[in-house]
Amino acid sequence: MNASMLSYILFSCLLLSVQAQYCGVREIIRYTRRLLDDSSVSCPCRQTAISSCSCLPIPEHGHELACFVEGTKHLMENNKSSYLVIERLYLTFQAQLDRNFCKRLAQGNQCQYETKGNVKEFLEKILTTYQEIDK
Repeated sequence: MNASMLSYILFSCLLLSVQAQYCGVREIIRYTRRLLDDSSVSCPCRQTAISSCSCLPIPEHGHELACFVEGTKHLMENNKSSYLVIERLYLTFQAQLDRNFCKRLAQGNQCQYETKGNVKEFLEKILTTYQEIDK
């Protein structure tokens, strides 16, 4: 096992232990802001687009975590330039959903949404959701 893999595993374990205390809010906000600053994640959303990377679910209240898992999984598959940051968000959301870490978010296991948005709109939804928790 190389040093980068070991540091990644240690970071993941640390992240999971910290999340149990406060939902990983600060890390999620920091990673989301980093992605929002990355111009490569701002492809336009077209409902009929062939590329599925450009339209992501904007969750209904109570279904945020499930939609964040679904959306970040989609981003990981379609965005190689920011893969590690997106993967950290995905793993964080998946752990929160599976282990019920974040009590302040309702635990709907199905992603329910009325609209889809582009990557920027999806990331802004993540940001505003976790900023509300951080208040």
